Amino acid sequence: MAVKVLIPTPLQKFTNNQATIECSGSNIDELIDALEINCPGIKARICDETGKPRRFLNLYVNSEDIRFLDNTDTSLQDGDEVSIVPAVAGG
Repeated sequence: MAVKVLIPTPLQKFTNNQATIECSGSNIDELIDALEINCPGIKARICDETGKPRRFLNLYVNSEDIRFLDNTDTSLQDGDEVSIVPAVAGG
């Protein structure tokens, strides 16, 4: 199953400067593990020491925030698009 992952600029150093990569996984947890296999070092930037996504990153599946779905247990289907979006703060 292929899932399109949109990588933000600060993390593209782990993806050979690619803004989009394809990975597989039946849910977000598996997708993050697959990303780590394909792009070593990226998981530590996405997840904290407990393995959960960092507070300053938002993950979306087909434009839906995973916090309003099943968090990292959110199911993925072939052709889904996952966006990793750094939180923006300021005033």
